[in-house]
Amino acid sequence: MANLEILTFPDARLRRRAEPVPSVDNEVRQLVDDMLETMYAAPGIGLAAIQVNVPKRVVVIDVSEDKNDPLCLINPEIVSHDGVEEMEEGCLSVPGFYENVTRAEHIKVSALNRDGQPFELETGGLLAVCIQHEIDHLDGKLFVDHISILKRQRIRRKLEKERRQSAAAAGTARRKAI
Repeated sequence: MANLEILTFPDARLRRRAEPVPSVDNEVRQLVDDMLETMYAAPGIGLAAIQVNVPKRVVVIDVSEDKNDPLCLINPEIVSHDGVEEMEEGCLSVPGFYENVTRAEHIKVSALNRDGQPFELETGGLLAVCIQHEIDHLDGKLFVDHISILKRQRIRRKLEKERRQSAAAAGTARRKAI
């Protein structure tokens, strides 16, 4: 298994639309395993393949307390939704930022599991929010697209500044090592 690099906002690759998985094979199952390892190590509760620079419609989630109940959704589609819920969200691709986002309170989703078998899931609460959040990633959207432009610009500037500072520090460390 591999711990994959998670892309961070405002990386343009996060804006791509993921392609459907034509068939679930060993390569896709390995991707699922690698994504789970990456998500748990981050630590997070959800990860979409596009976040690790793989433009496939694959999502992994685990909202359990003990992190022992992983859910894999391949080619997920929301079949129905109802209600409205506002919940604070964060994102592994937007590290350190949390904002309230309004989403459907209950959803019904259809997908393929890790073995390629179709299933449907009706859920609400945190799991419903997480599924919607990850499907947004597959469509090239981030949770910051659900907040005001002013807040989104502030987050972008702060993350870009942190990235520049990290790059400068890495360059200084390399020069000292030579």
